[in-house]
Amino acid sequence: MKVLISDPLAREGVDRLKEEDNIKVREAPGLSPEELIRTIPEYDALIVRSETKVTGEVIGAASRLKVIGRAGTGLDNIDITSATKRGIIVMNTPGGNTISAAEHTISMILALSRNIPQAHSSLKSGEWNRKKFMGTEVYGKILGMVGLGRIGSEVAKRAQGLKMRTIAYDPFISKERAEQLGVTLMDLEDLLPEVDYLTVHTPLSSQTRNLIGEREIALMKKDARIINCARGGIIQEDALYQALKENRLKGAALDVFEKGKPFDSPLLKLDSVIFTPHLGASTKEAQKRVALDVVLQV
Repeated sequence: MKVLISDPLAREGVDRLKEEDNIKVREAPGLSPEELIRTIPEYDALIVRSETKVTGEVIGAASRLKVIGRAGTGLDNIDITSATKRGIIVMNTPGGNTISAAEHTISMILALSRNIPQAHSSLKSGEWNRKKFMGTEVYGKILGMVGLGRIGSEVAKRAQGLKMRTIAYDPFISKERAEQLGVTLMDLEDLLPEVDYLTVHTPLSSQTRNLIGEREIALMKKDARIINCARGGIIQEDALYQALKENRLKGAALDVFEKGKPFDSPLLKLDSVIFTPHLGASTKEAQKRVALDVVLQV
């Protein structure tokens, strides 16, 4: 069996694969789409993270491919429909990065509340300006979550530890499960006017793309803040930009973006937005877990 690893994978996972006598492993991170199409015909398995785009064209060239393993949760970089038509199994590791993603969400909430990135940059540039960076306590504030699955539920637990009130919109979670988590379920239109902070924790799909757009933002308080550590495209960035520019929202914290890398986004020009380059799962612990999980599945 020949396995191609086309994104960086934790050493523990690669070494575990290489322990198997009947498996030959090639690590080739950074392949261009054309190189991947030329390379993939000789492999039985492909392991990716989020960088590699496994398109229909790649799958069409994969004459031997039997399985695609995604070290992580989201599958929006894999053409699942094309894979299914070819009888190729697609697997992910949804539990491996849960804690890291939840912790990153809480970190973004706190950094946004206390203007930490902005104050850091100001101080390093030689300024000492305390009044400019007056913050907000999260104690007693309302955190609204869109999605109460693995990550959303862990965010809720941590927010409750900070004495925040937690409410959520998730049509797939029972009222009983939400009550066990100490979370009040609400319809989205009822939730939005209540929240001081809104965070999303859903996959990107046709149902969730632009789920939070101009209409939804208009329902929110002017001092509310939005956090997205899930998937780019769930929050409509043009609507978010306009609301922040017109002071109809207080701020936003984004770890993911509509176009992958947001260097041409007008959001970068706003001081009320803080950014990280898709770091939600970027901890040593999470990368070790997802690497081992995916290679054991393959």
